[in-house]
Amino acid sequence: MNIGFIGLGAMGAGMAANLVRRHHTVAVYDRADSAMRAFAARGLGARLATSPADAAQQAEVLICMLPTTENSREALFGPDGAAAHLATGSVVMDMGTGHPSALLALGEQLASLGLHLVDAPVNRAPPEAEAGTLLAMVGGEPAVVDRVIPLLECLCDTIHRMGPLGTGIRMKLANNYMSMINLVLTAEGLLLAERAGIDRDQAVSIMSAPGNGASNGQLLGIYPRKVLAGDLTPDFRLGMCLKDISLALDLGASLGLSLTLGAAARNQFALAASWGRAEQDCTAILPLLHEVNGGSHHGG
Repeated sequence: MNIGFIGLGAMGAGMAANLVRRHHTVAVYDRADSAMRAFAARGLGARLATSPADAAQQAEVLICMLPTTENSREALFGPDGAAAHLATGSVVMDMGTGHPSALLALGEQLASLGLHLVDAPVNRAPPEAEAGTLLAMVGGEPAVVDRVIPLLECLCDTIHRMGPLGTGIRMKLANNYMSMINLVLTAEGLLLAERAGIDRDQAVSIMSAPGNGASNGQLLGIYPRKVLAGDLTPDFRLGMCLKDISLALDLGASLGLSLTLGAAARNQFALAASWGRAEQDCTAILPLLHEVNGGSHHGG
């Protein structure tokens, strides 16, 4: 299948690579020259497009793996936008994490040009993006979703068909809401244990033990791989956590819900920029909370 792929960041680069490896014809684009050079260095044979419009040439499906719906809208309808260069009946698959109402508006805008939109945000991390073992939550018209399933099978080992357009991103925001709270919860639990004089390794072992109500998965996955190993290079930037929890809280507010834990977590994530941690891995919330509480963290 002919595919245009826009967004070669921490997740998108591995995803696009898997499409090429599965023998699809892929044109890739990222506005960051460094991302384009890094992808070219993989030597996979994808065509390096010069703009979103160029990536859309002859594409049956155009994938946007960008931080926000507004970024996707800009790639589609901004200068050198892709939408005008897609053939009638083509599919745009938005795989980033954006705002549900903005996504639906984007779907209407594309439909006016005879184009289809599927929302298929993904979960998990860059290692799974490279391995093709992501989890996708997919919303859209059933016949249109059928057309992109073969592509999603190149990228994911778990695919959930959620329902109409917008249900994928709404599920992603609910999932992210829990993930962001658990990220802060884990950091605060470790902070409390360490400040109480408990050996960190012992605390991690106990808090992550099977059957322990404190275990939420963070201490079995991302924490040991990143901050507890002294690695704060970003798989998912801490600054993006503020965006994601804010989107989830906006969704909750639109439904008349009181989401108090999320509001508290947002306050913690909002500190990242002023403390110089926004570009670090999301697990940098642990050293951030140490600093905010008047101390230092031996892992960075």
